[in-house]
Amino acid sequence: MSSVTAQAIKESLKQCMDPEVPLNIVEMGLIYGIDVEDNNVNIKMTMTTQGCPLHETLVQDVTRYAKKVPGVNNVKVDIVWEPKWTMESMTEEGKAKIKNMTNTMT
Repeated sequence: MSSVTAQAIKESLKQCMDPEVPLNIVEMGLIYGIDVEDNNVNIKMTMTTQGCPLHETLVQDVTRYAKKVPGVNNVKVDIVWEPKWTMESMTEEGKAKIKNMTNTMT
């Protein structure tokens, strides 16, 4: 059995798109941490707002994409609200994509 890495999980999560913005959840900065122990994965993430109506769907998607990584046994997703998500939470790539989208709309 291969050893699962946090980087492999992160790469797989890049397939998971934010339901409201055309960016993946990694670019959005929603993933706060990925811990792997004995091929069991614990993901700490947030939502852009606490009342996100697609909360359960997004958690299911994150779990599904994490389980696509060969060797993963179990996945636990913890939703955290601190620190609060802001636009500054986005990766540089995500910020650049948003800026590009904004520029093409004007």
